[in-house]
Amino acid sequence: MNLAGCGTALITPFLPDGSLDEAALHALVETQIAAGVSLLIPCGTTGEAAALTADETDRVVEITVAAAAGRVPVFAGCTHNATAMAVANATRLAKIPGLTGLLTANPYYNRPGQQGQYLHFRAIAEAVPLPVLLYNIPGRTATNLLPETVLRLAELPNIVGIKESSGNLVQITELLALLSTAAPDFKVFAGDDALALPILAAGGAGLISVASNAIPGPMSQIVAAALAGDWSTARALNARYFALMQAHFIEPSPAPIKAVLALLGQCSEILRLPMVAVTEKTRITLEVHMRALDLMPRG
Repeated sequence: MNLAGCGTALITPFLPDGSLDEAALHALVETQIAAGVSLLIPCGTTGEAAALTADETDRVVEITVAAAAGRVPVFAGCTHNATAMAVANATRLAKIPGLTGLLTANPYYNRPGQQGQYLHFRAIAEAVPLPVLLYNIPGRTATNLLPETVLRLAELPNIVGIKESSGNLVQITELLALLSTAAPDFKVFAGDDALALPILAAGGAGLISVASNAIPGPMSQIVAAALAGDWSTARALNARYFALMQAHFIEPSPAPIKAVLALLGQCSEILRLPMVAVTEKTRITLEVHMRALDLMPRG
């Protein structure tokens, strides 16, 4: 399995009654793959995983795996702040036929130290036969996974990489430098669209993107160009779409990206509490960016 390129942290579309919009999810997966996305992440932060029941989580993953049909890897989000629950959820998800692996974030709220995080992630990895991607996102979990702990976890055979969303370029660059000699096959994915190019330049394997829900083609092209060393193309595309990338975070994600997808006619704008739809002011701002890029549907 060669994990690299642009992955998408998929939204979870809902119907007006709040239930899963299975048809929209299936169509979204098809659109992603057709546009060149090389990795899919259902039930992560962008997928409102914390608001899904266990049955709904399983169903979202099953639909994503079925729609992907082996064409790209699918790593299901699987995060909990109680290690025993995280292990139980991982064990359950690992039984879904065709699932490639799991993505699991720092334990939130508890704020464990480095040894606690190491033991937490090790327990999850040892409980399943699938590859595991770590997910460092201290802005949401209040816990930071430091490079030296990542190196320890990289020694476990089925922990194969990390989505790095710390936003700390010095820390991420240090991690990449250490991995280059200690674990060169371990993959580091940028977890922030805005930081994709510097992380790829430092040796990252790819990007796990929010923006690619709506613009999978351009985001895939940015990453592919950077990985191929075509920096003039990568920089030009990044500059063209950068304002829209940033606009996806004017309000708490995934509300803005769902607003964009609703404007594109790909899903409803419905979110589950405590997340709410964007304000009209933000919706107008998003539409302005989309019109500037000629992304709005005709008519």
